Amino acid sequence: MSRIVLFGAGGRAGRRILAQARARGHDVLAVMRHPHAHPDIDGVAGDVTDVADVRRLTAGADAVINASASMDVPPDQFFSASTHALIGGLQTRRLLVIGIGTTLEPTPGIRLVDTPDFPDEAKPFTVGHALELELLQQSPSELDWVVVTPPPVVIAEHTETGPLLVSAGPELLYSADPTFTYTDLAVATVDEIDNPTHHRTQIAVARN
Repeated sequence: MSRIVLFGAGGRAGRRILAQARARGHDVLAVMRHPHAHPDIDGVAGDVTDVADVRRLTAGADAVINASASMDVPPDQFFSASTHALIGGLQTRRLLVIGIGTTLEPTPGIRLVDTPDFPDEAKPFTVGHALELELLQQSPSELDWVVVTPPPVVIAEHTETGPLLVSAGPELLYSADPTFTYTDLAVATVDEIDNPTHHRTQIAVARN
């Protein structure tokens, strides 16, 4: 059993990760900015963009997961602030971050966000996540981070899951099964805690 600190536990990804980790017997501290808005979740208040909160909440943790996002501030500001706070305040080496599929590369060296027909309205969150990845790549070598990246699809809300494909790198995985669920994402994330296979890299996940 690991002690896990999960930022963003009230979100769509966070809820599935919380359920998956607790079902496997892990001790999970569920962190939310506004716990009162999620009365069904046993958790605590905390701000992933505040280095003091990160330092306080992650003391004694074996692993930390960041599944948080914000609609209140521009994505580049939020993901920059959260990544700086995690790098500066984390009290453990292992960090897993939930990425976004539009940073993956359908062609080597060319991200989906950089392709000609990519819609402008979808760019801000991609730019934010790309900045997050760059900051992690520049972080001290002792930080053992992984960005877990789902495919660039509308992720399904239901709880069905299936065999997964995982690629150690930013290449976009093309799957015969286009379905992907938040439970799939949760399984892939907790698998990386149970069996740490990838280190200081982005991984792509898809349904096999």
